Amino acid sequence: MRVAIIDVGSNTARLLVANVTGKGAVVPVAEERDYLRLGAEIERTGTLSRKKIAAAAATCGAYADQIAELGVERASVIVTAPGRQGAAAPELKAALADATSLPVRVLTAESEGRLAYDGAVSRAPGNLPEIVAVVDVGGGSTEVVVGTPFLGAAWVRSADVGSLRLTRAHLTGDPPSAAQIRAAAEAVVRALSGMSPPRPALALAVGGSARALTKIVGRRFDADDLERAVRILSRRPAAKAARPFGIAPERAETLLAGALLLAGASRVLGTGFELGSGGLREGAALELARARERSQGRVKPGGEAEATPQRRFC
Repeated sequence: MRVAIIDVGSNTARLLVANVTGKGAVVPVAEERDYLRLGAEIERTGTLSRKKIAAAAATCGAYADQIAELGVERASVIVTAPGRQGAAAPELKAALADATSLPVRVLTAESEGRLAYDGAVSRAPGNLPEIVAVVDVGGGSTEVVVGTPFLGAAWVRSADVGSLRLTRAHLTGDPPSAAQIRAAAEAVVRALSGMSPPRPALALAVGGSARALTKIVGRRFDADDLERAVRILSRRPAAKAARPFGIAPERAETLLAGALLLAGASRVLGTGFELGSGGLREGAALELARARERSQGRVKPGGEAEATPQRRFC
């Protein structure tokens, strides 16, 4: 079946339209991305202005119009850290629902981690080992998840710091000073210090920071490779440092922080990473398809049901 996910995060809004096969494969049909920087305003002011909320609603409304033209059977809006952080989260949710005429779900940190795990595992090639970890560094939070491909996520933890929040809190120089980088690295250690995950045989890194960093360190990387990326990115202003690698200036702004967070997660897990091909949106697409099938009696009940769609899709 064809489903669509609008994902509103701290840095970006993204659209995924995909066909979900009977075997659980998620095949993208259309994808879009726009930088909204909701998390930056929340960090600066503690809330979202009416102007910023209107901009997010307009972007997502345009995505909903695109969805309507692509034969989608079921669609949903998911909101990550901006829905959990800041004083204007209820207003943001209401504006998105009004602009899209779709159900809007604010994900808990645990749900975000579980969906990212399902999406990453679903798109991973080949035969996976028994224990797999997935790390999703977002703009406002970092999820570390360990489980099995057969049973799904079993150990889920979240740190309330992501690449954008870490940048705004510690990496204010462009380029940041050595002292700022040390302070940011220490903040990462503190944020992850309570995590004692099971040791995985494979760890997948997902999210925009991970995808961008592979242009510097390759698709397989460990903490040492990420420290090398930190050194490269700290030599010049962010946009200039990232330009030789074809990384967008909007992503470059928070990429050093993303490298520090992934390096910290690598040390916590005791292993390096491979870049995951799927993630949060793919996991949400799978969940949406399963919910549809359950409603039609094709899947046994279990798991978290999707909200009832509003007028545009059913």
